[in-house]
Amino acid sequence: MTLWYEWSFDNQEADGEVKAHIRVPADSPWFDGHFPDAPVLPGVAQLGMVHDLLCRIYNQGLPVRQVSRVRFKQMIHPDQALTLTVKAGDADASHSFRIAGDEGLICSGLIRLGTEKQGDR
Repeated sequence: MTLWYEWSFDNQEADGEVKAHIRVPADSPWFDGHFPDAPVLPGVAQLGMVHDLLCRIYNQGLPVRQVSRVRFKQMIHPDQALTLTVKAGDADASHSFRIAGDEGLICSGLIRLGTEKQGDR
């Protein structure tokens, strides 16, 4: 998987949390035009990082089925040091996540991966 950001991956903690340390370089295409004089990382890119980490945990590319309770509390700027923490549940459960920086919580929410099952509509 080719990533548009840099990360180092920590092993799973005893409480089931998995952490990744992330930095999005200033030349990332996500910052182009968003916004010209004050670049910030769009929310969809933040959710993409969460999806990438979960795909790595499960060692497969599962689609996103549902995103809920997402709160964007701060903006992410180029080259900012971030810690992404995912509390992975069972494969078809919702997984809680949070992205934090030096100033505290940036984003949090729940995400569910997997394929649609019969009767899940």
